Amino acid sequence: MEQHNIQDHLIRQKELIKYRLKKLNDKQNEIKSKCLVMRENTMKKYKEMQRVLEEDCRITLSLLEIEETATVHALDDLIDTNCVLLKDIEWQLNQGLMDNGLKPVERVTMFDNRVQELLRTTDPGLVKLDEAKADQLLGLTNNLLLFIRSQIPIAKRLLKTYSTEVILDPTTAHPKLIISSAGDCATFTDVWQDVPEDKGRFDTTLNVLSLQSWDSGRHYWEVDVSEKLYWELGLTYPSISRKGQKEDCWLGRHADSWCLEYFDGDYNAWHGGTAHPLPISTCFRRIGILCSFYGGLVTFLGVDSMTPLYSFCTGTFTDALHLALCPGHDLQGTNARPIKICQS
Repeated sequence: MEQHNIQDHLIRQKELIKYRLKKLNDKQNEIKSKCLVMRENTMKKYKEMQRVLEEDCRITLSLLEIEETATVHALDDLIDTNCVLLKDIEWQLNQGLMDNGLKPVERVTMFDNRVQELLRTTDPGLVKLDEAKADQLLGLTNNLLLFIRSQIPIAKRLLKTYSTEVILDPTTAHPKLIISSAGDCATFTDVWQDVPEDKGRFDTTLNVLSLQSWDSGRHYWEVDVSEKLYWELGLTYPSISRKGQKEDCWLGRHADSWCLEYFDGDYNAWHGGTAHPLPISTCFRRIGILCSFYGGLVTFLGVDSMTPLYSFCTGTFTDALHLALCPGHDLQGTNARPIKICQS
């Protein structure tokens, strides 16, 4: 190829790359703009819901306050009536039942009649709150609360749409792991299992991989880690080392896997041999894992409160991914519980 042809060719290649860069930048700006609009719209809806609830709360409390004011006022009137008669009797006592044109028996009878009438007309049982309506109001409020709770967290319902079926592959499980017949549970046993030799089986680290692998789309799983003192879970390329003592077999200690580790109250996110300590003290019962191939994203969440724990933004995955679990040793019975994939 002649010199000028080579130059023309390189110029065209340069222009192609520049055009692609422009398209990529345009796409990036488009995504940022769309995400901004989505965030703003979401915040607007939440603020509208907040305003509606606050207004409904104000009206409800106002109705209760009106009822309270009326009943308290009625009781004030009855108290005043009693006080008036009480003062009359005390005055008579202080005056020594002086002659006021009535015989003593007549005066006693008069006061007796007034007292009896007073007791009849000022019976506290005559003043009542509309408790039936109040209970109905509280019931309706509780129903509203239950309905709202059934609808949230919205993020969890969204993530559930990415839920992907997964089964553990017993041929990859360390011989001291018992995999359930349903393939959803891994339990440590101190007894070395009589299992077939397999090149894909972990022989040192207590890992097991999923039978399935994924190379596109978005996926979400939840793992039950309740009552466990130690565990590891994450995603890995099939190229993860399976044999020997080297740390390459451990989740997150190399570039082939992403891991969340928990031990005795401490969380660490691992990738590329680097630990990222997490300032979290909550002992979550379920851990969620979200994987998006579109953005090279691996996110761990505390499902109990839908708390984002850590996100790895890889950019582009270079291979298919397997779910990976490690239930850990039983630690003298303190960590004997299995680690289990939640199917719902």
